[in-house]
Amino acid sequence: MPVDEAGAPAADPTAVPLPSLVLDVDEAVFNDIVALSERVPVVIDLASSASDASREVSAVLARLIPSYGGRLVLAKVDVDQNPRVAQAFGVQSTPTVVAIIKGQPVPLFQSTLPEPQIAAYFDELLTLAAENGVSGHAVVGGAEPEPAGPKHPEAEEALANGDFDTAESLFKAALAASPADDEAKFGLARAGLGRRLIDADPEELIAAADADPADVEAAKAAADAEVVSGNPAGAFDRLISLIRTSTGPEKEALRLRVLDLFEIVGPDDPAVAKARTKLMRALF
Repeated sequence: MPVDEAGAPAADPTAVPLPSLVLDVDEAVFNDIVALSERVPVVIDLASSASDASREVSAVLARLIPSYGGRLVLAKVDVDQNPRVAQAFGVQSTPTVVAIIKGQPVPLFQSTLPEPQIAAYFDELLTLAAENGVSGHAVVGGAEPEPAGPKHPEAEEALANGDFDTAESLFKAALAASPADDEAKFGLARAGLGRRLIDADPEELIAAADADPADVEAAKAAADAEVVSGNPAGAFDRLISLIRTSTGPEKEALRLRVLDLFEIVGPDDPAVAKARTKLMRALF
């Protein structure tokens, strides 16, 4: 731990003191939220108390945000009571969920979604924030966030032994308990890749997808093969090009596969940083 000249622990320059990770916000203080987004990514829940869907999404957000250990803050806005905020974000229906990074809006979603899918959006948001130099964390009541949870030795052992089903089950259980567990996300992605490529010939998978570029399942299999063959950029481009022309469940399946491969390749790989930008453009 860094110390100052007197020998006391040095203050964490990335820590942002807040009364809570979930804030009720109105028009009078909204500029403070914009300022906060210079240091910590802020998720904006634009909701209506008259909407059952809004209440459902709000409950999921309020439960999920604290699991990120202060790396995200939730600002709840009642659009019926704060029409100017709703107008600023172009809200046409509720729920609408957006984010702010360095004062700039980032669209997220406008419907009820399963919690794991919302968590996937938040993972993308945190990466985008880091790429833009926003990596602070909120501290509630002066307490530092709890340290990262324990490792997952049983799941890692199953993965090393090629028991991908057991590994997936254990990593999924860990994520159910802590959706922000980065190690479990990484492990789950690796287990899925290993299971999908059992007895597969990477060259054959790539050739099949090249022969029929519109075949989504072939493209996903080829992207797996390209990642293990050392060509992650090709894998990402293959899937993102299909995302641009796909809709509905097919588009979502492609997006989730890209996120899985991001986990496997790792956030520090230049191919991941470039692909994240392309993915955001393809989605929005």
